[in-house]
Amino acid sequence: MADLYNIIMHRRSIRRYSEKQIEEDVLEKILEAGMYAPSAGGRQGVLFAVCQNKEMNERLGRIKRAHSRPRMADATHYVSKEQPSIADDATLTNAFYDAPTVITFFAPKNFLFSKEDCALAAENMMLVADANGVGSCYIGQGWTAFDDPYGQDVLKQWNIPGGYYAVMQLLLGYPRDGDAHPTAKPRKGDRIIRWK
Repeated sequence: MADLYNIIMHRRSIRRYSEKQIEEDVLEKILEAGMYAPSAGGRQGVLFAVCQNKEMNERLGRIKRAHSRPRMADATHYVSKEQPSIADDATLTNAFYDAPTVITFFAPKNFLFSKEDCALAAENMMLVADANGVGSCYIGQGWTAFDDPYGQDVLKQWNIPGGYYAVMQLLLGYPRDGDAHPTAKPRKGDRIIRWK
């Protein structure tokens, strides 16, 4: 249990990656952790589309960036100063931050708990990634990466069923050489409400 606690305390979102691809055996562990995540009603409805094609990831990341309209950060409201997000830095053109592995989570369009199922799978996967020295970053609004003819063609290539949509992406890779591990932001102490 101590190891799990330490992994939870250590995990951070990584937005700068080296070009080194993650090893296949590590990727399999990460995917298996996602497959074993809780799902509403035990449906196991989430599909994991793993893409390690550099050109495809870059193009989909650029499409996602072009179709994302995050409220840009200011001096007091930002995502990260250590590793800026696309909301923090308007010059970033790839919403996937050049991660060598991008997993898109697809889930049924008309299922009440599709987003929750994806989030639970992603958390399992991020913890196993961190335990294996792999960086990760959860990126919401997955559908924006497919919001043009190229993206629609990719969905056909991947044989994504018509009743599914891209909920989010999980970026995986090794942190860029020389980058310090991001520090945790101070925890807000007033978020726990106890009633006895």
